[in-house]
Amino acid sequence: MLTAAQAARLRALAAPYARDGHDHPLTNLAHACRDVPEDRWPELVAAHFARLRQASTGGESAEELLRDVHARLLPVESLTPELAGAMRYARVVADGLVFVHALDGPTSVRILTDDDVERAGLEELGQAAYANLMRVPVEHEEVSIEGRARLHSLYGDSPFVASKALFLSAAARQITGEPLPDTGALVVVPNRHLLAYHPITDGSVVDAVNGLASYALGAHEDGPGALSPRVYWWHRGGLTSLTVIDPDTRTFSLQPPPHLLGLMKGLVRLDRAGRLAAASTAEASQVTELTHTTAESIARLAGSPAGLGEAFASAVVLAHAHCAADPGAAHIDTWDAWATAVQLGSALFTGGQPQECHLGEDLVRQLPATSAEPPADARAWLDALYLAIVCRQKDRIGRLCQVPLATLSRDDTVDEYVVHWIDTLQSYFCERPMDDVVEKLLATMNTSMPEALTHAPKDFVNRVDYQPVALFHRLIARDHDAFAKTLTEALADHGAYWGTSTAPRARVALGPLAMASIAYDHGFPVATDLPYAPAYLLNRERIEVIPPA
Repeated sequence: MLTAAQAARLRALAAPYARDGHDHPLTNLAHACRDVPEDRWPELVAAHFARLRQASTGGESAEELLRDVHARLLPVESLTPELAGAMRYARVVADGLVFVHALDGPTSVRILTDDDVERAGLEELGQAAYANLMRVPVEHEEVSIEGRARLHSLYGDSPFVASKALFLSAAARQITGEPLPDTGALVVVPNRHLLAYHPITDGSVVDAVNGLASYALGAHEDGPGALSPRVYWWHRGGLTSLTVIDPDTRTFSLQPPPHLLGLMKGLVRLDRAGRLAAASTAEASQVTELTHTTAESIARLAGSPAGLGEAFASAVVLAHAHCAADPGAAHIDTWDAWATAVQLGSALFTGGQPQECHLGEDLVRQLPATSAEPPADARAWLDALYLAIVCRQKDRIGRLCQVPLATLSRDDTVDEYVVHWIDTLQSYFCERPMDDVVEKLLATMNTSMPEALTHAPKDFVNRVDYQPVALFHRLIARDHDAFAKTLTEALADHGAYWGTSTAPRARVALGPLAMASIAYDHGFPVATDLPYAPAYLLNRERIEVIPPA
């Protein structure tokens, strides 16, 4: 900004124009003067106040108001007590931001008063303000920032560009053809000519928070038309500030609200495990590289047993990846990968004795003895159980179901329904009364409703994570026809969720495959030529001996 001496000179130049009894903020004028030589300041000041004199002073007809009104965001501090008294319709929409109606004139913009609103009608004015705002032209650019995060930047000459944040989902659809996800977006409106947002779809949200914070601070200082240096969460039509400003020290910190923080934790873990279609970039065809990674992870366990979780995650990805070229799991290398994943999952949660892990082509790694120190990773436990079910490992299923629910429920990255689902499965395999199983299944269903979700995207829950629950419901009801129909739907939803993705987890619907394996073993007429459900695992023809845990 200006130096103290420059600011004093600007105030002196503006003083003669301030004798009209009005308080004229000089912030935008200061931004304009900053970029030109000081000998041109007098003409800039004169032109600035000439535009103010030409500005509308009111009295437009209702038709004129409706034709040119726009919804607009202003910084809260711009709403002086005098203005607030004449604009009772205005409302604070988030920390630091106030919503008003503004009239776009040929040379200036006038903020509407209560009298203007009454003349045109509040509802009619609101509809016109929205429609006119959506017609404001903008430039669109995608910007990469630190990490994997990408921002959508909207900018333009109009002073209303940033105000599109009021209707961000509609603006995003208009620009990109896609609405915002149910999880919303992070957004900044540093000045009136710019907004930038990041749709919240995966673990890159963590990078986006920090990147947007820096982006907003820089653009807010550069101006003109400074609006807010804060980072906001746009969610369900509202804006919530993540930025906390200490009024004494003027320092900034980021404090996401609890709901967003839980969502961020959930997305990061889902992302790292390759469970999200939006984030997955790994190629299922990279079996050689994945085999090497898994083998190296196992080899390091003798000296670093804490890496068992990472080794298991790698083995799960490898098992899925093999099914790209071998969708039926007919080959021995595919079986070896699945068996290794079973061994590592069991060892991670229940411990085990030393044993060999085969990864094909005479590649063998020694899994050392491990103690039972289960991590608080609920979905990894589900992976381990699903794998044990598919590979018909009755002893390992029993051992996994002895893992304390209290340990798994400490996982703060999952929604409540995940813990209820684990409780349901443990009760079922431990042969507790069926009434108890049904009660826990109902708790799973009730807590998986869209309005109850706080950690996982609705699309992921509906199309992927909930499907085993729906199948289990049909399984314990012994309804063969309903199970077959639900299985077909579950596999179709799996395919729709992943689309054309080549990510490893796109290749197999692990949860539905596990439920289908139980049904097959219980005499249900389960088809074995289904997509995303390897036939030779489902019908047991590929199942071989796995060293005991």
